[in-house]
Amino acid sequence: MSVQQEQDRVMELLGMYLDEHLVLRWLHIIAMAYWLGGEWGVFNAARNIARPDLPLDERLRHMETAYRIDILARTGIILLLPLGLHMGNNLGVQPLGGPWLVGMWIFVAGWLSLTLTAFFQRGSDLGILLTKLDEAIRYFVIPALFITGVYSLVTGGPFTAHWYAAKATLFSGLLIIGLILRFVMRDWVTDFRKLVSGGPNAAIEQKMASAMAFSRKLAYFYWAGIITMAFLGTVKPI
Repeated sequence: MSVQQEQDRVMELLGMYLDEHLVLRWLHIIAMAYWLGGEWGVFNAARNIARPDLPLDERLRHMETAYRIDILARTGIILLLPLGLHMGNNLGVQPLGGPWLVGMWIFVAGWLSLTLTAFFQRGSDLGILLTKLDEAIRYFVIPALFITGVYSLVTGGPFTAHWYAAKATLFSGLLIIGLILRFVMRDWVTDFRKLVSGGPNAAIEQKMASAMAFSRKLAYFYWAGIITMAFLGTVKPI
């Protein structure tokens, strides 16, 4: 192969990389937008869920709205994992590529399918079971991200860029907050089923009001963390 042919081949491969990376970046931006915007939508839709002065049917409609908005945020969160790892490999800041990345995409496809099925089965016993399985996956993903991120910040590897390691560590913390908020949403289903079948219940109403007040405070940290994560990925200050 001549020098010119080698140069042409390099340019061709570079063009393929740039095209792929730009598409991944585009998808990453969309996922982040749905995550941040979706959480804001859920926050506002949920304001009337814990109001005992409203008719039960109206509160249920607000809960349905919150769930329909939340599924976009959940989808964005899950997709950020393989998108971020794939882009990190393209940029050379994390070494896990090739078959490992393919396996990650397959794993996430299964995870996302589980989440979507739980959404469509919401309100049923099967939906609650699938939601718990969705949550259980996070029990493995969160520690893996946190340990790898902190280890990379301290030692410089395997995430070789500090901004990338910090972003992964922060992402694991935000997943914890998201998990707590999803516990609240799962409990809504159980609590409303009890209200529908058993009528007014002061203890359940108090439980929902307390959970809602706690979730609102937690949401502010959630939004701040998402914005910070976007800043780290865009500006790369460290």
